[in-house]
Amino acid sequence: MAKVGLEHLTKSFGDVVAVDSLDLEIADREFLTLLGPSGCGKTTTLNIIAGLEVPTSGHVFFDDDDVTDVSPERRDIAMVFQTYALYPHMRVYDNIAFGLRMRQTPRDEIERGVQAVAKTMEIDHLLKRKPRELSGGQRQRVALARAIVRDPRVFLLDEPLSNLDAKLRVTMRTELKRLHAQLEKTFVYVTHDQAESLIMSDRIAVLNLGKLQQLGTPEEIYNQPANAFIAGFVGSPPMNFFEGMLQNNGGEGWQVKGSGFACEFTPEAARRLVTNTAREVQLGIRPEDIEVLPADPPTAHATVVVREPLGSDLFLTMEVNGTTFKARTHPDARIDRGDRVAVRFIPTKVHLFERTTGTTLLEPA
Repeated sequence: MAKVGLEHLTKSFGDVVAVDSLDLEIADREFLTLLGPSGCGKTTTLNIIAGLEVPTSGHVFFDDDDVTDVSPERRDIAMVFQTYALYPHMRVYDNIAFGLRMRQTPRDEIERGVQAVAKTMEIDHLLKRKPRELSGGQRQRVALARAIVRDPRVFLLDEPLSNLDAKLRVTMRTELKRLHAQLEKTFVYVTHDQAESLIMSDRIAVLNLGKLQQLGTPEEIYNQPANAFIAGFVGSPPMNFFEGMLQNNGGEGWQVKGSGFACEFTPEAARRLVTNTAREVQLGIRPEDIEVLPADPPTAHATVVVREPLGSDLFLTMEVNGTTFKARTHPDARIDRGDRVAVRFIPTKVHLFERTTGTTLLEPA
């Protein structure tokens, strides 16, 4: 078990800065996810933690030990890759046992370790098979078992579920959460799938262009995004954005008014504004926070352009004066393409961002 610390970590490839002065502390036994789009620096950061990449500057710590210049085999970590990286000519048993054999572990200890971890991963009936005889999910379990049997201080997982089909990904998410709780080890997980990060993580570090954008719990990342990039990246469907002008209505009254809509802030939300001047802004609202056909005075009247029934939910793509947005409503709602409907943005759920920089203009509730 170990905590992992990154201090002023920078990695450049020529003129490209992949990781830009990253400071991050991952607690002992924590499940932390590095989340971001392709090219944001998350895999490079993971490879530096593993010792597979040498940082241009900065330091990596395991507990209080500076391991920046320590070779990968001496860091006591285990990696699980997107491609499984199994040896095709070896049986499952030998793939799992390989790392222990390289350490010259006694044969009886290898036998006990492989049998125990295979039972934990529910692949003990597959030990005589070769990788080509396994399904994608079974191969991923073998890759996890090979990592677990080494009993490392830190687990590093680089998009291990991305090659699985949708149903199996859901199952394996649950398995990984269960495994983390059972092993009580530090997990550092890399993904571009924000649903995975929200479901599995203790905390999420959102990266973009090599920089840390926000570090927080899944609830904080989703409900209190630090900027418009995070608000638009995390969530499925993503947050809707409307351009408008922040205006004072007199006293503590504030509203955002744009083309075809007007959204008033509650007194509580108005007190959380970090500005007291009128300015151009982006108003953000998630699809589930838009009421369709509300009883209260509406925020706008919109035209339905696409209707998407998804069983438990109905998603409506709507348009207001050229701005397209999505709303989630009850699946029994009798609304069809072409209908003109009233919508209301729930005042306590709106987000507000500086139009040019994207930084939030609302302090957390």
